[in-house]
Amino acid sequence: MKQIRIFDYLEQYQALESDLHAAMRRALESGRIILGPELESFEQEFGAFLTGEPTAGATPVHCVGVANGTDAISVILRALGVGHGDEVVTVSNTAVPTVSAIRETGAIPVFCDVDARTCLMDLDRVAECLSERTKAVIPVHLFGNVVDVPRLRSIIGGRDIPIIEDCAQCHGASLNGTMAGTMGTAAAFSFYPTKNLGAYGDGGMCVTSDPQLAAVIRSVRMYGFDGLYYAEREGVNSRLDEIQAAILRVKLPHLHNHVENRRRIAAIYDALLPAAAKPIAPSAGANHAYHLYVVRVENRDDVRTGLADKGVGTGVHYPYPIHLMRGYDFLGYKPGDLPVTERLAGEILSLPIYPELPPADAERVCVALREVIGE
Repeated sequence: MKQIRIFDYLEQYQALESDLHAAMRRALESGRIILGPELESFEQEFGAFLTGEPTAGATPVHCVGVANGTDAISVILRALGVGHGDEVVTVSNTAVPTVSAIRETGAIPVFCDVDARTCLMDLDRVAECLSERTKAVIPVHLFGNVVDVPRLRSIIGGRDIPIIEDCAQCHGASLNGTMAGTMGTAAAFSFYPTKNLGAYGDGGMCVTSDPQLAAVIRSVRMYGFDGLYYAEREGVNSRLDEIQAAILRVKLPHLHNHVENRRRIAAIYDALLPAAAKPIAPSAGANHAYHLYVVRVENRDDVRTGLADKGVGTGVHYPYPIHLMRGYDFLGYKPGDLPVTERLAGEILSLPIYPELPPADAERVCVALREVIGE
């Protein structure tokens, strides 16, 4: 029986193999392995992807490549002056790196519960999470869905609280025609291999429309240097290397089509899933990028085992809310503090989705799910 994997990069690699090898060779033969022309070009090209062709009056974005998506968040926070004792509002149903990045600065994560339909930050609960110590809010565009950042900004009101979009899972998503990653004060992208735009190793990007903030981010990623060997501020060592930048330059022109393929697969699931498997809903106005296709099911672990027996791979993103992990006991949260987040953790199930997944395999997933659930 053919196994249907939840993710497989090999077919995409084989389709792009000659271009990828040529790009890696170009980078290796350039004599510049760090902070060279490949990264500079990719930063410009990724900015153009986010904003489209330049037009009169359009606000450009500045992109700064860093070592990974976790660093992208922490470097932005450092550049904004977030530090020990400050509070940063985010969600608990995210990958640990979101919170790890906050803690790297010494700041304290404050968790907002999420909306049960979208799995995104519940904007009706944000105001109660804000305090005089709040120095940033990090909405997570989970699964490829998009938080309503303009509404979040209106909730924050006139308070000088930056919004940092966590875009690790939403390359190619938009809200009412505006690309995710261009709506907040800054945005953090990951290029981990499983992402919609994935490297063959780690990589990340900081994005902002504020040129002064971009300059500080560039300094922070390189030891705080503003000149050679002279630190104007405390910084870190976090740079997207030339080989990964060259790889990403090859893959970026295909990103739009890859995301459209994900949407086509999602449409098959939408049409054929059994009623007992409830898809996570796109937020209003969102053009979902479907990094993951997630459903809610009862007896999730039994369903997952049944699908595995039928050759269907699945995932759970994420089975343990961060606020209940032992590593974060010191934050003082307890079971019941975030009831929607906690309930979702036991119900969510990620189905196979990647651009090269054959439609017939998506249909087979739905048949298997119906058989396992009993519809």
